[in-house]
This record gives sequence, C-alpha cells and structure tokens, in this order.
Amino acid sequence: MQIGIVLPIADEDDGAGVPSWPSIRAVALAAEGAGLDSVWVFDHLLFRSDGEESGIHECWTILAAVAEATSRVELGTIVMCTGFRNAALLAKMAATLDHVSGGRLILGIGSGWHDPEFEAFGYPTDHKVGRFAEALTVIAGLIRDRRADLDGRYVTARDAVLLPPARPDLPILVAAKGPRMLELTARHADAWNLAWFGLPDERLGRVRGELAAACTSVGRDPATLTITVGVTVRYPSTEVGPAGPPDASAPARPGLTGTPDEIAAGLRAHLDAGADHVIAVLEPCTLETVAAFAEAVTLFRAGVQARGAGVT
Repeated sequence: MQIGIVLPIADEDDGAGVPSWPSIRAVALAAEGAGLDSVWVFDHLLFRSDGEESGIHECWTILAAVAEATSRVELGTIVMCTGFRNAALLAKMAATLDHVSGGRLILGIGSGWHDPEFEAFGYPTDHKVGRFAEALTVIAGLIRDRRADLDGRYVTARDAVLLPPARPDLPILVAAKGPRMLELTARHADAWNLAWFGLPDERLGRVRGELAAACTSVGRDPATLTITVGVTVRYPSTEVGPAGPPDASAPARPGLTGTPDEIAAGLRAHLDAGADHVIAVLEPCTLETVAAFAEAVTLFRAGVQARGAGVT
C-alpha cells in the first residue's frame, strides 16, 4: 500500500495562516526525504461559510513548482474541479506537468461541491455531475487517444488534439460517492477516491460495494481499479481546524490519532480493508508532524514486512 500526504496550501493547514511557498516546498521535500510515496494538493478558490472567509493557493501552480522541487514522489490532485477549467486545456496542463515531473502525475478530478467559490469566480453551480461527465469524456479522450471531439450540452471540443501527447497510462483518478459518479468512475477511471476517514467504517465499505456493483454493471473487473482512501491524522498538541471547510453533506470528520504505533495500526486496518493508496491530511501539517507521521509509516511498513515473512 502506498502512503502520501496532502500539502499545506490552505489557510490553517499549518496552524499559521496561508502557508508561504518556501514552507510548502519544505514540507514536500520532507515528505520525499522521509520515504513517503506521494504528495497531493486540494483544488479550491476560496472558502466561505457563515460569513467567514479563508484562502488557499491555486493548486496547479503550486504542483508545478513541487514537480520541479522534488524528484521521486508521485504528485496528485485531490481533486481538481473540472468546473474551474476548460476540459481540453486541463488535459493539456496535465500532460505538460507529467512531462515536467518525469511521469509522476496522478490526475485526480471531481465535480466540485462548494458553491460559494463557484459563484465568487463566475462559474455555474448547476448540473455539476452532467458537466463533469462531459469534461471527463474530453479529458480521457485526449490523454488516452490524443484526440477528443465533443459537442456537448456543457463542454465543447472540436477535433482537439494533444501535442505533444500525454503518457497514455497517466492515471486518471475520480473522487466519487453517488451512483452516477460511481458509474463514471467504473467506465473511465484508473483510480477511485473516497474521503475522509479515521479507521475504515461502514460508509467506506458500503460505497466500495456500490463501486464494485457499478463496475460489474459496465463489464469491468473491480480489481482493475486502484482504491485510494483519504485519511485524517490528528496531532492534538496543536489546536488547528480541519484543512478546508467540511462538506455539509458529510458527517463530522473522523481521524486517526495517538502514538506512532496506534497510527500505524490504523494504516494496517486500511490495508486489510483493501486500500491501495492512503492519502493523509495531517492536522496540522508541519515539518514536525510530517516527521511524526513518517515514523508511523515506518512502523507500518515494518509490520507488513514481518507479516509477509510470517513473523507474528
């Protein structure tokens, strides 16, 4: 199982306001140096709720800089909102960043949900899934086949071609929990994400079952889909809020906490539940908590290795 962290690019991610680029870069390098497998960025434009506002850096610009600063870790978006960017241009951007990074990009995409940012930046809030479905058709076509042609209700691409081409196996990840999004994931994605969890729970098991059913309905083997799970890891010695606003449709966010051994046990629980890649939000995300989380990851890996060798 691979393990990565979400980089602190939003207000309060590190407990001290919107982080500076040097501090974001330092966390990315610390994650790479500690042996983590991946670093990820959220895609939001602003957070606005109950009269309060907070900010965040534009994720793609940050990820391009991280691509140059690092050399080994995979780079992921969790997830890019297809409503914020022209679909064909987004595919072009992904191909370019993947080239810059030497083939390390995981293109995570989703439909978006936080209406205040759509409204503030002039994007339509209606038919999010319908718009996403058309955007996904164009993005997948350009990345996998170099070409896309769609005269859709919401998205248009007229004989668009991706030159230079993208790596054809550049993974497309979709964040999905509803029936229509799960069906789109089953048809078009290489990987799936559901978040945010502490230990695996009933919701994770239920939606994974629904995803498996969606795969069966479109004639796909569910085992061909990479399962990624977003996990919150809390270090309560520092008082800090969650990274970004909570999704109003989701329950209160659970999380892992405790000693490195206890967090390692939580990671093992996700491995046993079938996760291929755990993506952790550290609360707060600092150089100190990255080091603490890396200790737990080392213990997790040692335990997996010992179990594989038959040591109890």
